[in-house]
Amino acid sequence: MTKRKTAAIVLAAGLGTRMKSETPKVLHPLAGRPMVSMLIDTLSAVGAEPVVVVLGKDMERVAEAVAPHPTVVQEPRLGTAHAVLAARRELEGFAGEVLVVFGDSPLIYADTLGRMLEARRAAPAPAPTPAVVVLGFRPGDPTGYGRLVADDTGALEAIVEEGDATPAQRAIGLCNSGVMAIDGRRLFELLEAVGNDNAKGEYYLTDIVALAGARGLACAVVEGGAEEAMGIDSRADLAIAEVIVQQQLRARAMAGGATLIDPTTVYLGYDTTLGRDVTIGPGVVFGPGVSVGDNVEIRAFSHIEGATIAAGAIIGPFARLRPGTVIGEGARIGNFVEIKNATAEAGAKANHLSYIGDARIGAGANIGAGTITCNYDGFLKHHTDIGAGAFIGSNTALVAPLKVGDGAVIGAGSTITSDVAADALGVERAKQKTVEGWAGRYRKKKAAQKAAARKPKG
Repeated sequence: MTKRKTAAIVLAAGLGTRMKSETPKVLHPLAGRPMVSMLIDTLSAVGAEPVVVVLGKDMERVAEAVAPHPTVVQEPRLGTAHAVLAARRELEGFAGEVLVVFGDSPLIYADTLGRMLEARRAAPAPAPTPAVVVLGFRPGDPTGYGRLVADDTGALEAIVEEGDATPAQRAIGLCNSGVMAIDGRRLFELLEAVGNDNAKGEYYLTDIVALAGARGLACAVVEGGAEEAMGIDSRADLAIAEVIVQQQLRARAMAGGATLIDPTTVYLGYDTTLGRDVTIGPGVVFGPGVSVGDNVEIRAFSHIEGATIAAGAIIGPFARLRPGTVIGEGARIGNFVEIKNATAEAGAKANHLSYIGDARIGAGANIGAGTITCNYDGFLKHHTDIGAGAFIGSNTALVAPLKVGDGAVIGAGSTITSDVAADALGVERAKQKTVEGWAGRYRKKKAAQKAAARKPKG
């Protein structure tokens, strides 16, 4: 392995008891994906390989979520240094840089990790190359954090826990995030020297800074933003982190050429792709797996997940596009229309109050208000195929499996159970009956009954 290769160890063994959840803490989502997956994507962006995830006992769900990255189990849980040691068998003989990060701190930037790696690999002459680089940050209130004691060159002299700090050290605003970049050739020898002579009887990763100094090895600090160092330990923390992530995603969308009319009300998925000149109204929510082409308008209060929308389409307001939906170029999907696992081809229209599931709407076809594709028979889903240029009248039920041919017309109020040929008319409704004068006689009769009911008794 070359000296420039980077590995990463993700510490994810924490139980997350403050979450009060059956879901492991690191699997709670931000912008629709588990926070540990977000962190692993960031590590991939800096070329980290392998990425070893340290788990606790009975955390198979996390192992499945991070696959194919290798996992190791820390049992018992005896502190952060002990957790990093658990990854030893996966990094045997590794001589590059090792990033140590925390699975519940996913907001760190790839650029920050890159700066840490650069600091680890080289130092300005005549300073020695540091064996350990620690990520520091400056919170608004440093109370409770370990302080980083560094000189003017960025050389790290010590990490002092608040309870052990002098008044002068407590005045230091630079705090320890716990994230480190470590020389892989030195990592495990330093970890083996860490003791547990402390109140909790645990082995702390921060002790390697003092151990490195005692061996004459240099240490350094790189500063990142306070948000990057944020640990997510509770539902309240998760909500704060979601706000941060959404702000980043919105800024990226607008920088890419999308207009968000009221940005703070738009919620984007981690993988939402927006073309240029896309306009998004207030209250729009994107789940995972959404791709939007150029010049699309998504009107207020629409919910979109697992869908592809081609250029020039208009969606909403109050539309719901569910997974498997493909909207063609220039198609229009209006208010209170729900589409699931269906294709609306170029120029197709379903402007209001309809459900289209497991179906194809051909190019230029028009779906009237109140149309339903009856796709489920109680056991299986069935497909409805609506041809190009077809016209489906309002309040129509299309009972799948069914094919409506190109240019066919379905009369309003019909329940269609058999295929309709191209250019044919399909209509199914009871024959209308008109009884002359009935309404007047009915009103007269009811008025008399009402008057009799009001007449005093006795």
